This record gives sequence, C-alpha cells and structure tokens, in this order.
Amino acid sequence: MVTTHNLGFPRIGARRELKFALESYWKGASSHEQLQKVGVEQRARCWHNQAALDLVPVGDFSFYDHVLDMSCTLGNLPARVRGLHDNMLDNYFRVARGRSAADVQDHASSCSSVAAGEMTKWFDTNYHYIVPEFDAETGFNLDSSRLVDQLAEAKAAGVTAKPVIIGPITYLALGKAKDGSDKLALLPRLLPVYASLLSVLAAQGAEWVQVDEPILVTELDPAWQQAFLDAYQILNRGVVKLLLATYFGQLRENLPLVGLLPVQGVHIDAINARDEVRHLIAASPPERVISLGVVNGRNIWKTDLQATLDWLEPLSVHLDDRLWLAPSCSLLHVPIDLAVEQKMDAEIRSWLAFAIQKLEEIQLLATALNIGRAAIATELAANRSALISRRTSTRVNNAAVKAAVVAITPDIGRRHSSFTVRAAKQATLLHLPVYPTTTIGSFPQTREIRQARSQFKAGNISEAAYKKAMRHEIEHCIREQEKLGLDVLVHGEAERNDMVEYFGEQLEGYVFTQGGWVQSYGSRCVKPPILFGDISRPKAMTVEWFSYAASLTNHPMKGMLTGPVTLLNWSFVRDDQPRSITSYQLALAIREEVLDLEKAGARIIQIDEAALREGLPLRKSQWHDYLRWAVESFRITANGVRDATQIHTHMCYSEFNDILAAIADMDADVITIETSRSDMELLDAFQTFSYPNQIGPGVYDIHSPNIPSEPQVITLVKKAAERIPAERLWVNPDCGLKTRQWSEVIPALTNMVNAAHVLRAKGT
Repeated sequence: MVTTHNLGFPRIGARRELKFALESYWKGASSHEQLQKVGVEQRARCWHNQAALDLVPVGDFSFYDHVLDMSCTLGNLPARVRGLHDNMLDNYFRVARGRSAADVQDHASSCSSVAAGEMTKWFDTNYHYIVPEFDAETGFNLDSSRLVDQLAEAKAAGVTAKPVIIGPITYLALGKAKDGSDKLALLPRLLPVYASLLSVLAAQGAEWVQVDEPILVTELDPAWQQAFLDAYQILNRGVVKLLLATYFGQLRENLPLVGLLPVQGVHIDAINARDEVRHLIAASPPERVISLGVVNGRNIWKTDLQATLDWLEPLSVHLDDRLWLAPSCSLLHVPIDLAVEQKMDAEIRSWLAFAIQKLEEIQLLATALNIGRAAIATELAANRSALISRRTSTRVNNAAVKAAVVAITPDIGRRHSSFTVRAAKQATLLHLPVYPTTTIGSFPQTREIRQARSQFKAGNISEAAYKKAMRHEIEHCIREQEKLGLDVLVHGEAERNDMVEYFGEQLEGYVFTQGGWVQSYGSRCVKPPILFGDISRPKAMTVEWFSYAASLTNHPMKGMLTGPVTLLNWSFVRDDQPRSITSYQLALAIREEVLDLEKAGARIIQIDEAALREGLPLRKSQWHDYLRWAVESFRITANGVRDATQIHTHMCYSEFNDILAAIADMDADVITIETSRSDMELLDAFQTFSYPNQIGPGVYDIHSPNIPSEPQVITLVKKAAERIPAERLWVNPDCGLKTRQWSEVIPALTNMVNAAHVLRAKGT
C-alpha cells in the first residue's frame, strides 16, 4: 500500500490568525500565554487539515521562521541576545526583528533593542529565513522543548506524527561565519547535538524523522559531499528511521552520494527531478523507502492526475509498499484553501489547487494506486475536463502579445548614450547634492489607508471618495518628506495594496484571490497574483497618482514601478510556456508605463527588481541563461527613455558578489540595495569590481522596529564610501516603509537626513 505524507503545511492561518496574534504580542496588547494559545490552536488546525494522510509533519509550525527555530533547538543564538530575558521567546524575536514585546515602550534601550539577524531568501523562493550565525568558537547545546511539546500535542490529538527538522549540512551551509572561519569545522560539535535530538524524538514515540537537506540540489564541492557521508554515518544509529528530504531541484552529481547515504528513506522532488527517480531507485538499497513529490508544492495549478498515474503505476508495482507520495516540497509556499475563493472567475478557479486541494490530489493518486483508477473515475473525469478547459481557453492566448514578443530586437533594450553622458545631463537637470537622500517608495500603510481601501472594495464608498482619501494621504506623505528635508521624494504608494498585486490588477492575464495569503517572513504575508495568460496593459496604471503628487511639490518626484522579473517571480506563474516569454511580455507592458510617466514629466523613474536574484537557478551552471533574459527584460522595460531621465532600480536581500557583472549590464543609473543587516558586507565585492553607475546602499533596516541613530548611519555610509566613490553614493533605507509606523519612520529618516548633512559638511 502506498503511504501518503506531507513535508510541511502553511502556518500563518487561513485568516492570518498567527499574523495578527504576533503583531498584537509585539505591540504589548496581548500576553505570552495568549500568543502560545494561538500557536496551539493553529497547530491543531494544520493537523486537522492533514488528517487523511498516513503521516503528518510536526515541527513545521513556527512563530517566525523554521531556520531560526532550528538555531534555538541547537542552542545557537547570537551572544548579543543571550540572557537578556528569562523568556526564550523574547530573545527569539530579538534575533528575528531586533526587538520583542517586552521592549515596546522603549525604542532606545540598549539592553532590549539589538541588531536583528540577517535575513535572506530560502533557496529560490519568496520566503525569507534568519541566517544562522557562526564563528570559530561556536558551540551547540540541545533544547528539544519545542519539538517535544508539539509531539505531545500531536499525540493528544491522535496525529500520527513525523517530526521535521533541518539537516545538519543544510543548516551549516545556510549560515554565515561572521569571522570568516570554516563552517564545516563545526560539524564535529554539531553532530552529537543532532544525535541527541534524534534520541529524544525516538523516546517521544517518533518512528520516522524527516531531515530536510535541500542543499543537495545545489552544487557541492567534495568537502561538503564528504560531510554528508560523515554526518549520516554518525546519525544512523537505529533509534529512528530517517527520511532524507530534498526539494526545489535536481540532485544531478549528488545523486550517487544520496544513494550511498545510510538513511531509511529519501524524498525527491519529482516535479523538477522526475528523470532522476529511476536512477535513485537503482542506486538505493532494496529496503529503502522512496518518497516522490508528485504534486507541485510551489505553484497553484491542478495536477494532471491521469498523466501522473501513467508514470506512477509501473513504479508502484516495482516499489510496492516502499512508495510514499507527497507534494514536491513544503506547502508553505501556497495558499491554504481554494474553497474561500468564491468570487474568483469560475473557469479559472477550476484550474487551481491550493494546499488542502493538493493534499486531496495526493490522496486521490494513492487511492488509484492502492485500489485502482475506477475508484476515482469521477474525480479523474473532472480533472481532465479542467485541464482541457485551461489548455483551450481563448483567455489564455493573445496573438498580438505573442507577435510583439517575437518582434523584440536588441536595440529596444539599449540606452541612447553611455552612463557618463547620461549622468552629466541628469546632474544638470536635477541639481542634487552629494549624498542625495531618498526612500525606496512606500510609506506606512496606516489604518486609515487600509480602511478606505476596504470600504471601496466592499462598495461602501464611491471611487471619487476613495480617490479623495488617497490624495489626502499622498499630500500628507509629501509634506512629511519636505519637513524631513529629503532630496528626492516619492508619493508614498498609499493607493497600492502590494507592489505586485497593484500592477497585476491592471494588466490583462492576471487573476487575484480573496484569501490566498502566503507567508513571506514572520508576520509579513502576501497574496501572489496568478499569472494565467498572455500579458498586456490596457491603460496607464500610475500616471494619475504621480501627476497629482508632482503637482504638490517643487522637489524631484520619483515615478514608482515594479519591474518585469519581480512581477514574474512574485506571482504564481503559468507553467505552459517558458518563464522567459512571460517575462518579455511583462517587460513590454511596463515599458509602456515608463514612457507614459516620462511624458507626464517624471525625470526619475524607479523600476523595482527586488526579486531578480531569487529567480536564479540553484546551480550556477544554469545562471547564465536566466540572467540573460532577466537582464534583457529589465533593459526592455527601462531603456526607451531620454538620457536626462534617471532610471533607478531596487533589489532586496541580494548577495550581489557573484552577479555584479549582470547587475552592471542592467545599466540602471542608480541601484539601491539592502545592506544594513549585513553591516555593508554586501559591498565588499565593489572593492574588486568597478561598478560604473550610482548606488544607494541601505542604511536603515526597515524590517526591524529599531531606529538607527545618526552616528550609526554615518558609520554605514563611511563604510560604503570605502568601496564606492562618494560622488556616486545615495543615502536611503533598505526597502519600502509600508510595514513601519510613522512614529518609527520620522525619527529614523530624521537621523538619516541629518547624517547626510554631516557627511556633506565634512566633505567625507
């Protein structure tokens, strides 16, 4: 009989219950006990939604981040938070965001506000994790209470539990040695703690433990490959059965290594690595369980059940009860339940599957394999009908859009003149001082803004009343920036619910959800739009708001757009054509908006490519092709403007060192990047790479409530000036300010602007 299981389930809640509980706790409006109660309730709901599975993951729930959870389990929190409070959860949140609930009344206290841990993307997803910190002296000390407590809850709920942990090699690989020491040298200290953890889990009744090692789908040098062999020889002590889980890609040269590892089961991503499944079976011991991820855990399209069964049935005969079925990866990356989407177009809705529906697909496949296809004949017919509907729909394909992509030539992506020529013209037009100050685009999305948007969507206020409310917010934002003394202003994006959703709502080829929330980090959730068809722009999307904002001030005003690669990477993307084609379609649409903004008087236009790097394939050998079409997409979007129009772009959490040449090839006049959490380490590469254009390294970590002091900003800018000539440096926050409060933003930006004035006066 086929065994069904899952690698992980969304934890934020169908109505974002965990988000609201976290934010209430951080504000001091609820207690530690109340937050823990919400955690218990959410775990119970997650397990209930997976009750039909043979094995249910336990330990995948997190109050902020599962990698940070593992750091706590291993006793590896940074020294700066140890002993600050008896409550472990407070220290946990300090690492995650720089402050916890206990500090809500004290923004400046050095004993309560600390530097938040560095945050970056989880492989090539839009989920952010807190980077583990190491040095040569790092030690580890087991704290298994989180897993023990959750296993006890699961047992009381009648759940057949499979504990989930991050494997030791992936944990080390994802961390950062702050002193530049060899991370692998820590493995002998780390493995005894893992061995003890497995013993504890066995004592709690666990038969199987899922050990996530997604680093196996990346290129590993011989030392890291050997580390896998060494580690699992030690961990395979027979106390529990180990299911080694890989996902997000192919094993390739690591496949023989996985075949040799002494583990009782292996999970492989059969969406991305289907061709490797038979090789893995052949390389595995005859008693090993083979878990196949046959339903896509990263996207929202229905599985072709019939085609999947055609492939699975011979494998089922061969493997018999050694065959397990699961989604390809944790379902953390998709919304919870399609059933809430009652307002969505019925035809498009019939093409989709969210987390609960994906688990239903797993159950249907298992039933067909265990009993026969006749047992799911009705479901197979409905599935086939939905797939045919999508494949033949005239709403998916637009001949004019396809023809425009075919007509793209290299010239469309080239600026008229070199950066040196453009920079001189822009300087004459803009008259900006050295160290010009600006922000990345958004300002706080206040309760009043959200309320007006909600009332408008519900039909409770007219479009005219809504626009009046948004104009009021825009004017307030501009006046505050003028008082702060910022050099280049933004309109604050009050009218935008999300930097991707806002544009997608105005482009043909997108559809949107009511409750399709996905966790990005901590309490931050997004509703990725669904890109189902060919993309076109029916009308201008931002010009009206920009023109109004520009009319209120004499300061330079940035036009704000989201770039094509970010629109692609932060959407659920169609799987029936290459991603590059969809990116080119988006580029042509946003190019039209860029040109309309320029006609409306915009002399600075920011085209955010926050997600450019996260779209990189996990293997460097595949980077070239992605960077080729991603950079070309940006250039198509940006490079139709005149020399005097200054093009900015912004990138989030990007380790730039290895793609600097591609970023330079984008040829943006100014690039702003997030650097404050890494203490400007991201700029080290600029010491050896002569980046030609202007750059704004972030000096204010907007993902933390901590307020940077004026001396802190000065220090960061000086560090940047050691790598980038001062005349090419901008001063700006790390990212947009929509998630912050005005009470935080005003003092932080005041310190930032004052720091720029000090630096100008000193001629630094």
